[in-house]
Amino acid sequence: MTVITNVREQAAAAAPEPGLTPEEIIARAEAIAPTLVARQAETEARTYYAQDTHELFAEAGLYRVLVPKRYGGYEFGVDTFFRVVMTLARGCPSTGWMYCLGAAHALAVATLFGERAQDEIFDGDFICPATIMPSGTAERTEDGDWIINGTWAYCSGSPYATHFVGHTLVAPEEGAEPVPMLFIVPSSQFRRLDDWGGQLGLKGSGSHSITIENARIPDHFTIKSHISQFDVSGGTPGLTLHGNPQYGGGPLSIMILESAVLAVGIAHGALDAYEDLMRARTTSFPPITGRTENPDFQFWYGQAAGMLATAEAAVLHALQQWKDACARGPEAFTPELELRIAGIAREVVRLSWDAVQRYLFPTAGSSSVRVGERVERVWRDLSTMHSHAGVAIYLNGLAPREYAMARFGIEAHH
Repeated sequence: MTVITNVREQAAAAAPEPGLTPEEIIARAEAIAPTLVARQAETEARTYYAQDTHELFAEAGLYRVLVPKRYGGYEFGVDTFFRVVMTLARGCPSTGWMYCLGAAHALAVATLFGERAQDEIFDGDFICPATIMPSGTAERTEDGDWIINGTWAYCSGSPYATHFVGHTLVAPEEGAEPVPMLFIVPSSQFRRLDDWGGQLGLKGSGSHSITIENARIPDHFTIKSHISQFDVSGGTPGLTLHGNPQYGGGPLSIMILESAVLAVGIAHGALDAYEDLMRARTTSFPPITGRTENPDFQFWYGQAAGMLATAEAAVLHALQQWKDACARGPEAFTPELELRIAGIAREVVRLSWDAVQRYLFPTAGSSSVRVGERVERVWRDLSTMHSHAGVAIYLNGLAPREYAMARFGIEAHH
């Protein structure tokens, strides 16, 4: 890992294509996405996308979208990143998921960590799985470093990761109640386990466990907070360092929006497959016509298309609310705002799932939902998304109540 120590080295870390625009990087993703469709089964069998796909993403600059310019990134907006994610997920759900949850955390790291840590962490391409469940142990050394041990599950993006962000519990003082501590570890100090691929869906999302044995990290690689509870209202290290409002935004709401963006992209892949079936196949019962001419198939397609158009509009507007809050300043990120955005994300996921499970999957035809078929794969992947802790437990359970409590000024008791 290269440590940038002075202005000259910072200049040398400039992005490979300084003139690259957001429109161009989105266009590159749009060109790549169709090539992922035929490789979906291969990706599932491997449990992560291929080395040549990874190299293509790197060459296209996809791992630098959210990395600050100071460290060789493009520092494009989160809207650009989400467009790339939605496009890739439309081509291959597992690939889109793995890319998103690996590359997205450049934003959180650039927001929450101080200058010294960022100087040592960032070096161009950045792929960093992050998990929210505390695990493992952290022991303080005599010189103030930390020794990390443990295993963290569901580390999406781990096969090509440069870093890992995890949580553990530490006691601020002897006898005190343990509190969450966020930490970051470079890939040289962790090992990926071969324990992914047996799930119902998202088999190729590279969501393996990461195990850490006696990793030694400096104190400035830690933050005494859970990422979902970080209060940005007083400003952030990233906003001060980079001067870009997007590095002063709330990490909770933007992480939740990732699930919504993925759901829309994945469901659009099912709609694409359904459209192909409509153009190629006929009805099963007389009068035998092409599906495109049949009123029932027209209705089913139109219903699903309308739901997905609504879901996409909703998630993009929620993102705009997040960006507007960034522009107003860190104090705009109240719990109420972040939880309102979470509520929109929940409904986006529901709309995307309903479009597939109510209209596309049941009417595609039994031959089109055999194992390995595109519609079947999307159904499995979105089903699995609903078991994800962020969706099943937080969005569908905790978030609605917490929003009401924030709205009415009721203090949460944890």
